[in-house]
Amino acid sequence: MEALTLLQWVFDSLLVLCLFWLAGRALASPDLFKAIVLFIAFGLLMALAWVRLDAPDVALAEAAIGAGLTGALLLAALARLKSMGDLYRDDSDCGETKGDDS
Repeated sequence: MEALTLLQWVFDSLLVLCLFWLAGRALASPDLFKAIVLFIAFGLLMALAWVRLDAPDVALAEAAIGAGLTGALLLAALARLKSMGDLYRDDSDCGETKGDDS
């Protein structure tokens, strides 16, 4: 086992801090699109963390599944949610009559 140099220690510490920050921001974000983008960034940084831990196979799976595939599915689900929301908003306007003050 090799000893960590100061530069490696600083890099690993920054990586861990960034991972915690991204996780917290993704969970606390009220904007779904922003939360998904932060989740994708978290997955990519997590893949880098797996590389630093000498697990390239897990890093590749994390990048492909965690950031890539899951991120794409979440973005597609968000697009469908927004289109369904527009559809429901249009339907709710149909029953209202404008100008009827009685």
